[in-house]
Amino acid sequence: MIKFLHTADIHLGKTYRASADEAERYEDFFSMLGGIVSDAIAQQVDFILIGGDLFHTGQILPRTFARTIETLQPLKDAGIPCIAVEGNHDWIHRRDSISWMEALSQMGYIHLLRPTRTENGGYHFEPFDYEQGIGGHIEIKGLNIYGLGYIGTQAGNHVARICEAVTTENNILLFHVGVWTYSPVEIGNMQPDEALPLAEVFDYVALGHGHKPYIIETPDGRPYAFNPGSPERVNFGEEGYDKGYWFVTVEGGRYTTEFRRTNPRPMKSVFINLDGAEIAEQALNHLRDQLKEKLDGLGERPLIELKVTGRVRFHPFELGRERLRILVEELADPLHVEIKNHLSLVTGRGFEETEHRNLEEIERDVLRELIGANSSWKGQEDELVMLAMAIRNQVLKGDTEGEELLALLK
Repeated sequence: MIKFLHTADIHLGKTYRASADEAERYEDFFSMLGGIVSDAIAQQVDFILIGGDLFHTGQILPRTFARTIETLQPLKDAGIPCIAVEGNHDWIHRRDSISWMEALSQMGYIHLLRPTRTENGGYHFEPFDYEQGIGGHIEIKGLNIYGLGYIGTQAGNHVARICEAVTTENNILLFHVGVWTYSPVEIGNMQPDEALPLAEVFDYVALGHGHKPYIIETPDGRPYAFNPGSPERVNFGEEGYDKGYWFVTVEGGRYTTEFRRTNPRPMKSVFINLDGAEIAEQALNHLRDQLKEKLDGLGERPLIELKVTGRVRFHPFELGRERLRILVEELADPLHVEIKNHLSLVTGRGFEETEHRNLEEIERDVLRELIGANSSWKGQEDELVMLAMAIRNQVLKGDTEGEELLALLK
């Protein structure tokens, strides 16, 4: 019997840089990976598969690299190979720069699989070179593991070329890609019929990319592709997903899978409609009552997203982000809060025959007026307002790297 774990989308290094508790959120992702490593050692698995997005960004901090080594060290000490591919978050976007994934592979903490391309656009999966820390194919106990990282929205067009490059039996494919109708992300997917030929060449297709677990079957009902999702909740909207990783046994060519659930940090997206509120205090009292009910029993130090909507008689600025944040903090002691104020200001005699504007529209108008007041920027107001709002939105999320903000400015 051969045993292995299949995980993906760990997102080491993610945190909320605008939060006072950024260190605690930062540690969540390392603790989650550490738990998976401990399980691998306890179960004496033969290897671990990581289906991409080990890191949250390609340009990580040195402390993130150091913590990654510390977390993977027990696995290396136990002699359990950790086989990985690069996801879209892992890519480094500078020419001639070695990625952190390559560095980990050269140091022996992971075995990074990356094929080469032929002159006619085909794939060549060279045997893994342990000294150089690179290759497209690795063999462990009679299983041939092939790896392919993120290749974008045209992944489905590459399936035939991937299959043509494989000449062995007992094959596994590690591939950072989603499959439509199953994957919750909107880019980097292929259609189910495009993925199906993989089932003829590979006994187990280990996916990554979408943070929701799923299994894909052939038309005759044979499961062949598995996505574990992310073991920790990464983005708001994931609170309804199961979180975990696959424990897989292979015996006599038969794959048996068990989904092992993890215990991620509590997360909740709350949507409250304040339509018809006449004054801010009335709206605030309604908000408090609704939040008490919706946040009850959520768990310790949760992550909360609050979105308020509706057409109101008072100015939306009276329920600004800071006031809403204080209310949520009083009720739930969250680790992090994101506020989205989509209230609309109503003018006129009645709610039926009126014009309404939401807070974002008001903010845009204020910015346009401020920018237009400087004669140096006349004619560029719309472009600069879009830039300012984009930077504002990125910073409010709390996990933006400085390099990403510089990219917006460029």
